[in-house]
Amino acid sequence: MIDIHSHILPGVDDGAKHITESIAMAKLAVSEGIRTILATPHHKNGSFENEKFDIIEKVAELNEALKAESIDLEVLAGQETRIYGDLLADYQAERILTLNDGGRYVFIELPADHVPAYTEPLLYELQMKGLVPIIVHPERNLEFMESPNQLYKLVKHGALTQITAKSIVGGFGKKTKKFAFQLIEKNLTHYLASDAHNTKSRAFHMAEAYSEIETKFGVDMMYLFMDNAELLVQGKLVYKEMPQKIESRKFLGIF
Repeated sequence: MIDIHSHILPGVDDGAKHITESIAMAKLAVSEGIRTILATPHHKNGSFENEKFDIIEKVAELNEALKAESIDLEVLAGQETRIYGDLLADYQAERILTLNDGGRYVFIELPADHVPAYTEPLLYELQMKGLVPIIVHPERNLEFMESPNQLYKLVKHGALTQITAKSIVGGFGKKTKKFAFQLIEKNLTHYLASDAHNTKSRAFHMAEAYSEIETKFGVDMMYLFMDNAELLVQGKLVYKEMPQKIESRKFLGIF
């Protein structure tokens, strides 16, 4: 199993505080069947800055520590960047890290309560430079929840999205879980990941989430998410179906 979003790097953001916590997270990940994990520390979110080459160096150090502990987990380099106006310029200045440093996929985090007005043109500009933006945890964005067709428009125009395992298992509440299921049903999301920060309040939940997806949507949907994670690591194109709009009345009615 591949987990494409985590905060396992020690001492860089609000994830693992030190190497001991990173090792504990790694052991938990392996116990769930995760064998490859992307370390995606926060960048430019108002509290933390983690630039490309710093992340790559720290990932190498963590892999050495895991090897010394005989933990069978490979950590790859990534970055969770909060959307900001100079993002493209900073990518060209080699401050922004694509996932697994593959030159294709880039995580984009939006504020929790709204979608900035410049989101659509910025995502378009990224795509014009050959990048594929992946919006992380859209199911937890209040504006998307209230106006889901804003997300439909972004996906229709080429953005991808990644939902969180904890959302699928109900850890962020009933409304978030139901919205996440709506996104799967309408082909508005393409990846499942943990966004794990620790071993307790923000753990992995990947095996449980995949089981829920298989139960509700079938084994093919489960394997689509798993295959897409592998394709991402390889820098290959994602499997995706045509996105569909969420009918507002139906959406509101599920709550």
